[in-house]
Amino acid sequence: MLTLGSREFGTHEPVIMAIVNRTPDSFYDQGATFRDEPALARVEQAVAEGAAIIDIGGVKAGPGEEVTAEEEARRTVGFVAEVRRRFPDVVISVDTWRAEVGEAVCAAGADLLNDAWGGVDPGLAEVAARHRVGLVCTHAGGAEPRTRPHRIEYDDVVADILDVTVGLAERALALGVPRESIMIDPGHDFGKNTRHSLEATRRLDEMVATGWPVLVSLSNKDFVGETLDRPVKERVVGTLATTAVSAWLGAQVYRVHEVAETRQVLEMVSAIAGHRRPAVARRGLA
Repeated sequence: MLTLGSREFGTHEPVIMAIVNRTPDSFYDQGATFRDEPALARVEQAVAEGAAIIDIGGVKAGPGEEVTAEEEARRTVGFVAEVRRRFPDVVISVDTWRAEVGEAVCAAGADLLNDAWGGVDPGLAEVAARHRVGLVCTHAGGAEPRTRPHRIEYDDVVADILDVTVGLAERALALGVPRESIMIDPGHDFGKNTRHSLEATRRLDEMVATGWPVLVSLSNKDFVGETLDRPVKERVVGTLATTAVSAWLGAQVYRVHEVAETRQVLEMVSAIAGHRRPAVARRGLA
């Protein structure tokens, strides 16, 4: 049972995490939710379409202008508090690698810290333990935050993913983060080239076999774009195909831009797997 905030999710229950970027230079929406009102409208729409988690980020993942911890907190803390006020039942996640930002957003009402840079600040897990909130433990190949990989190599990329993410999860558990609130993430594109990300997807069942809930962040990423030779605005179909494969292999949480489309894919895969009944069943019965 995955437990985040006040919500509990069954073993075979797919969970959608909607992305809300509080940045002026996000790679996909180019700052569409940087201001408060569009961002709150995005939250409302995502919840209505089936998102259980809202993932709030204050720093673009890729290279760009420097964003200090103070500026990151300014972009996220007040917004977390407002989302908590307006949507008391939604799970609030914050995408940050900094312990000081984690401390501030947890005090404002966050339920989950999404550490996309693989424990580069060991204090973030300590913050999660102190506040008894969830933690996403991600493989980033040892990359520094906001850097792109260059000629990175692995003897076995999935073995490295397993070693790092399970190690981070076990450390978090030892620190006091609730076991039922820890997830592992292969970190598609982070510290990886396209072939690495494809292999991580193909062998995702090895992560699932660890027993830790698996989160995947696939949405419109470069490995999809390079595989299909599509620009960022034309990667939805490839993303949804990768989502279906990930669902079939047992991933549970999906960090996405397109909530409604992802929900349909996940419900279809769940029905094929026998974990969900069809919404209606009329064919052949009339």
